[in-house]
Amino acid sequence: AEGGPARTCPNGAALPGSGAALGCASYNVSCHRCVFLKGSMTMATGGKNSEPSVPRYTNRLINEKSPYLLQHAHNPVDWYPWGQEAFDKAEKENKLIFLSVGYSTCHWCHVMEEESFKNKEIGEIMNKNFVCIKVDREERPDVDKVYMTFVQATSGGGGWPMSVWLTPDLKPFAGGTYFPPDDRVYRVGFRTVLLRIAEQWKQNKDALLESSQKIMEALLIQAEIRGQAQESPPPSEEVMATCFQQLSKSYDEEYGGFSEFPKFPTPVNLNFLFTYWALHRTTPEGARALQMALHTLKMMAYGGIHDHIGQGFHRYSTDQHWHVPHFEKMLYDQGQLAAAYTKAFQISGDEFFADVAGDILLYVSRDLSDQAGGFYSAEDADSYPTATSGEKREGAFCVWSAEEIRALLPDPVEGATEGTTLGDVFMHHYGVKEGGNVSPMKDPHKELKGKNVLIVQSSLELTAARFGLELGRLSALLRESRQRLSAARAQRPRPHLDTKMLASWNGLMISGFALAGATLAKEEYVSRAVQAASFLQRHLFDPTSGRLLRSCYRGKDNMVEQSAVPIQGFLEDYVFVIQALFDLYEASLDQGWLEWALQLQHMQDKLFWDPKGFAYFSSEAGDPSLLFRLKDDQDGAEPSANSVTVTNLLRAACYSGHMEWVEKAGRILAAFSERLLKIPVALPEMARASAAFHHTLKQVVICGDPQGEDTKDLLRCVHSVFCPNKVLMLADGDGAAFLRRQLPFLSSLERRDGKATAYLCSNFACSLPVTSPQELRTMLAPRASGAP
Repeated sequence: AEGGPARTCPNGAALPGSGAALGCASYNVSCHRCVFLKGSMTMATGGKNSEPSVPRYTNRLINEKSPYLLQHAHNPVDWYPWGQEAFDKAEKENKLIFLSVGYSTCHWCHVMEEESFKNKEIGEIMNKNFVCIKVDREERPDVDKVYMTFVQATSGGGGWPMSVWLTPDLKPFAGGTYFPPDDRVYRVGFRTVLLRIAEQWKQNKDALLESSQKIMEALLIQAEIRGQAQESPPPSEEVMATCFQQLSKSYDEEYGGFSEFPKFPTPVNLNFLFTYWALHRTTPEGARALQMALHTLKMMAYGGIHDHIGQGFHRYSTDQHWHVPHFEKMLYDQGQLAAAYTKAFQISGDEFFADVAGDILLYVSRDLSDQAGGFYSAEDADSYPTATSGEKREGAFCVWSAEEIRALLPDPVEGATEGTTLGDVFMHHYGVKEGGNVSPMKDPHKELKGKNVLIVQSSLELTAARFGLELGRLSALLRESRQRLSAARAQRPRPHLDTKMLASWNGLMISGFALAGATLAKEEYVSRAVQAASFLQRHLFDPTSGRLLRSCYRGKDNMVEQSAVPIQGFLEDYVFVIQALFDLYEASLDQGWLEWALQLQHMQDKLFWDPKGFAYFSSEAGDPSLLFRLKDDQDGAEPSANSVTVTNLLRAACYSGHMEWVEKAGRILAAFSERLLKIPVALPEMARASAAFHHTLKQVVICGDPQGEDTKDLLRCVHSVFCPNKVLMLADGDGAAFLRRQLPFLSSLERRDGKATAYLCSNFACSLPVTSPQELRTMLAPRASGAP
């Protein structure tokens, strides 16, 4: 199983599939147990990757822009992209469709390609019996979600690559995830499945069609999320308390995180815990919530899931200790984790968290940034160990032998115990062992044999004591060592970079830069967020229609390119971009971002709102190739769009005075009320938003000259306090400004004694004015005495 969250797993883990579910009649869409096949979350060999100079085969995918589809353009399989040409062929020739869904940095997708899709004989079976369609799940999350719902319902698991067989009218009847090419002891092979399904279609076509129809009807009923017109949102106290208890129960006291293994970062859980703490600062539960979040963030930062040499975070850890990661790096993780570490600093004042946030933003600025301002999607887990290797290996770019480290760090350390080299100090601190530090249990294909994944095994104080060094000196020695390893690593073949740029993930990353810029007072981070938002406006927005586009690509000569037929934005694109624009306004105070955010919110309402069952559909109406429209009901690796949009709507109402947006937020919470009351741990972001809905957001209004030091002091104060249920706005005295036009009450707020003045407003009634940062801090965190 790969990457993202399976719908049935509240821990954000992908679930392994198990062969085809032919005409499976027992399905349970609302099953929320985590199911893992032992060993299937660890690594597999990447197989031979050296391409011949002139490809033997070329299929239609050669005309696509997606890096994932282009990876399959030279398979002997006659692949089609998702579209009318493929559907027409299936109908005309009365052929079944084989749908394969994955993404370009998906490890097991590479494995299945090497074993099956590059195999000439298997390709012939596929071409003869099926119309074969390849989909990049990151380009078309709508298609992915429809068929993943089916696979999870019929096989009890999910993940990528996803393999689904459809009737010519696109109804699924069999599916799974990764299939080995040939039969194994516990698994049927892909070749066998293909032949069996082709035979079934010839012999039992009517039974297959009937089965697919029944499955579809059941899925439609189960997948529906509806609210009633008179239904109230669930009480947030109860939702928050239950979510906290459920998280607390699954919490790993020793290593942090919320599962044994595999362990995912799940920033949605951490954000929930920060909010829970803010509302219960003086209680034991509040203290525990904060301890759980901060301990998890510390253990992740010390672990091998954190790239100590190249910065940034890998996708997940295959073990309990955050040690051996699945090495791919995703943009959405970097964006959310940068924000989480920033909030941890804001709350604790511990510079450690600010340093980790800076580390993530350095990685993204250097390795995932397009020269035009956008952010790339991901970096692969697999790469060639050396320039002459014919086979890629997972983690090859990131791991080290003890011998390599000794050769790079041979210098004797003056003042340390006799005979100590730089290598000794580094290896002790980062847990490097002569024979490698990866357990064979986590390396079944022996790709990491004799190698070390760096993990902070010892505190700076203990390492300093061990070698008789001053703390400052030790830090300098470790910094020098990391720089040398970084220079050596730069000589290795780099992993594949997915240069697709997605509106939604760019939104998450803009939020990360904007929050860090405002909180850490780093203007360069705010500037980077502005650059990326300008990129979105230029390349992923159609000003004529007022609509967002889903994706664009790095093309020839590093120019930004668009598909021949651009993919329209989905709900998540609108939601994460709107959130980013609100965050960017608070960091930059440029009202243009606010104006664009509100325009996009109106467009989101128009395209995705369900006026009958309430909440938002993930995709818009009118695509005949989509069997049904879904509403995501889980916060996993990314928060679900409906969860984030609750807070967006409350913020939009505060900035515009449009109270119908508050009503919409309540309708969403009501539609998800059963889930929020029973298993809020599946929706921690929505549980968090329910508190904002019930407590009413506070408008923090600063009246002052943007360039005045007194104004800047008040703004710095606002940014330094963690106050989840607030919006910030600057009233700069410009009567023609966008905010003044939206909120006439701002005209009545004045500077006191000519000084920059702060007001705390709620429901358009404001507190007495204050002019000192200390008074403002007390208003924002009235019970701060209970904070650590």
